Formats: sequence, structure tokens, C-alpha cells
Amino acid sequence: MIKDPLDPKGLIREGYAIEGITPGECRSILLDWALSVPQDADHQGLITALLQRYGAKGHPMTVTLTAGLGRAEAPRRRGGRAGRVPS
Repeated sequence: MIKDPLDPKGLIREGYAIEGITPGECRSILLDWALSVPQDADHQGLITALLQRYGAKGHPMTVTLTAGLGRAEAPRRRGGRAGRVPS
């Protein structure tokens, strides 16, 4: 079997095949998928390609993948008192 560079473990494909899948299960699948692709890969580009391949309107996996396109805020270090005391 040839490994798919977009979906190395077939997780996204299987997610779309599961009937009655919940948004929580989709998020879990997306996290597993993100851990299975190379760290230096263009995750945004891969998600876009997956949406083009599988993106069924109204499917919870499509909603989750679309949300995955959003950029996360870069972590910043909080030192001193601000790091110890909740805001």
C-alpha cells in the first residue's frame, strides 16, 4: 500500500467514512493527523488539500478542518510575577 503524503495513516479518510461522527471525535482525529505528518510540513497547505479532496458540506470533519486553518497565536513567555500569578 502506498502511503498518502496528505493523510499518512488514512485518519481523515476514515473520519469522513464514520457515520454519525461527533465534532469531538473529529478534533481528536485532526490532532492525531497533525502528529502523524512531518513537523516541518505546511499544515495549512495540507489541510487545504484535504478539504479539496474530502470536504463534504455540513460534515463535522469539514467544519473541524476549516477551523484548523485558523492561525493559533504564537506562545509568549511570561516571566516574573506575571508568570506566577493568574491574571
